[in-house]
Amino acid sequence: MASQLSSSTSTSLLERVKQRDADAWRRLARLYSPLVYGWARQGGLQSSDAADVVQEVFTAVAGNIDRFRHDLPQSSFRGWLWTIARNQVRLHYRRGKVQPQAQGGSEANYRIEQHPDFVASDEEPSSCDSRTSLVHRAVQLISQDFQPQTWQAFWRLVVEGHSAAEVAEDLGMTPAAVRQAKYRVLCRLHDELDHG
Repeated sequence: MASQLSSSTSTSLLERVKQRDADAWRRLARLYSPLVYGWARQGGLQSSDAADVVQEVFTAVAGNIDRFRHDLPQSSFRGWLWTIARNQVRLHYRRGKVQPQAQGGSEANYRIEQHPDFVASDEEPSSCDSRTSLVHRAVQLISQDFQPQTWQAFWRLVVEGHSAAEVAEDLGMTPAAVRQAKYRVLCRLHDELDHG
């Protein structure tokens, strides 16, 4: 486990996805699928259509991940993902326009007109809840990457707000080891989300 952890923390999630690492791809999908689904729903799509858009978005991501450049100024994976999602929602509406129209006009046109800010905006819809949910999913994903004592030290220090001395005494660790556990978990969390 220790060697697996050191190799997984030395490379960012996106770099592992670019290297076609299946575990990294699953992590990425588990982290971001709910976010993309939420964006599609905000764009006015019904549940089943939003689920289809999620699949289309991740198909596009898989085909284009090598083109994503995190080193460019103001580039973020979330922003790139938002652009793909927005375009897939637009495409979904356009496809709806080519379908036989019911008498009285185009449902797709009506629906897209109800969400003009969504499809016209270059900016990701801001939602504190979606960002918080993303962090929560990342925390759940990385929790299995650590020994129980390390995770418990991190959790009690950062989430529950206990002092390092208190946690150290309860877990039979030194305060420095507790702070090191916090550092390791936060670095891993940052590594999981540094592309966002």
